[in-house]
Amino acid sequence: MTRYLIGLTGNIATGKSAVGQILAELGALVIDADQVAHGLMKRGEPAWSAIVEAFGPAILASSGEINRRRLGEIVFADPAALRRLDAIVHPSVCLAVNRIIAAASERVIVVEAIKLVEAGMHRDYHALWVTTCPPEMQIARLIESRGLSESEARLRVAAQPPQAEKLALADLIIDTGGTLEETRCQVIAAWKTGLEN
Repeated sequence: MTRYLIGLTGNIATGKSAVGQILAELGALVIDADQVAHGLMKRGEPAWSAIVEAFGPAILASSGEINRRRLGEIVFADPAALRRLDAIVHPSVCLAVNRIIAAASERVIVVEAIKLVEAGMHRDYHALWVTTCPPEMQIARLIESRGLSESEARLRVAAQPPQAEKLALADLIIDTGGTLEETRCQVIAAWKTGLEN
């Protein structure tokens, strides 16, 4: 069986998860690298120790787990801190994702990751899909979905690498600035033309 690997990326709150959900409904295995990363940051995992060592015990919740919101406040306000976190987490995430791919039986496998390009993972896949939408929509989505304040949302959007870098590498650009149904139509059209062959 010939397998087809899609890297799905885009900056924060540009609709990656919505596109991933549609692809899953069409029969693809969707691997959410963010969820993989969260698992690797659990207490007892190697990344947990390295992150606590790098950022101190103040990032821990009373349970001993990493308080991701507290960690986010640090790294999204400091580009050097974000790079330090990425250097700890990315190698483990890449290895874990590759193990999932190796064990999968689905013909189409999608790896959804915000730092797909930055981690160099996109080079291993057949196609790179990039989601995009206006920055004000990203901010509104972050406020609604994650309960962030407007200033927190703006900080997170501003902390992202320029979206243009991802768009320049894309095999397919999905504009999620319209309705969910419009996004769905773009995904289904791409699936029919590129994946069923």
